[in-house]
Amino acid sequence: MTPSPRPPLGRRFGHLVGAYGLLALTALLFLAFSLTLPDTFPTLDNISEVLSNQSIPAMLALGAMIPIVTAKFDLSIGYGLGLAHVMTMQLIANEAWPWPLTCLVVVLGGAVVGTFNGVVVEFAKIDSFIATLGTGSILYALTGWITNGARIVPGPHGLPAAFTDLYDSRFLGLPVPAFYVLALTAVLWLLLERLPLGRYLYVIGSNPRTADLVGIPTRRYVIYAFAGSGLIVGIAGVLLAAQQRIGNPSVGQDYLLPAFVGALLGSTAIKPGRANALGTLVAVVILAIGLAGIGQLGAQFWVTPLFNGATLLIAVGMAGYAARRQLRQRRTEPPRTHHDLPKVTS
Repeated sequence: MTPSPRPPLGRRFGHLVGAYGLLALTALLFLAFSLTLPDTFPTLDNISEVLSNQSIPAMLALGAMIPIVTAKFDLSIGYGLGLAHVMTMQLIANEAWPWPLTCLVVVLGGAVVGTFNGVVVEFAKIDSFIATLGTGSILYALTGWITNGARIVPGPHGLPAAFTDLYDSRFLGLPVPAFYVLALTAVLWLLLERLPLGRYLYVIGSNPRTADLVGIPTRRYVIYAFAGSGLIVGIAGVLLAAQQRIGNPSVGQDYLLPAFVGALLGSTAIKPGRANALGTLVAVVILAIGLAGIGQLGAQFWVTPLFNGATLLIAVGMAGYAARRQLRQRRTEPPRTHHDLPKVTS
């Protein structure tokens, strides 16, 4: 057999820029802020604070990414985070549940909510935007009912130290939540890039008709994607409770936009044109560096939502361009045979 010809130099260079350009921009941005703010920005204290503050947005971005792989969107994640956070505080502070049992119940509850979202989207045939916006509103109503619109404040003895240590602990001199994010990224990378589950989800997201033709049970795997997203939202809610130590019924909404910015911007890196775990991690890092840098430069409070909104628009545009570029490249490649498609076993 004759070996397939190597792609032209220009295409290889374009692929490298597309795959690793955001990573290079992250390094350049860190260098720029370090030179501008040499006394405060490149310090271990600042890096630790950024890692700690951005761990929950990073987890939520990774959770939002999973349904995006299947070309669906879960707009309920911010409301789900708020409910999980409030439920954790309610069960530990007001109901005196043991904190390990509380964490388990809340995380499994997040998975149940995600599964319900998937069922509504797939069986009721409601667009994921509308369906999850509706379920998110219901989750917000439940949060208000549980709290009666007021904050949940622990008693004089506070929360168990072992519970708050879930967020406050350090490992190798760095905040332990950063290692949670790394572990979650590794798990999602393995699931999406190395196991059949990931291949099925990507086929569903790129061409549902092809998925049906090769026998992939589309409904089941889309529900799996939403359930995985809900599970991660539950974990993030537990960590948010350990971080804030009070139950705030409206806190989750502030995390929705940054999560989608990270997930969509991440689809332009590492694997351009498709949502992926490593790209999402890179996107979250560059957002964290940008927000920390402009904050230390003395930016006004309104700069943060402006930064998030503008970055979201840029991310959507870049993701669309990367997807169109990938489609054009596929059209110039030889057609794939049935041997190239993922095999489905019962």
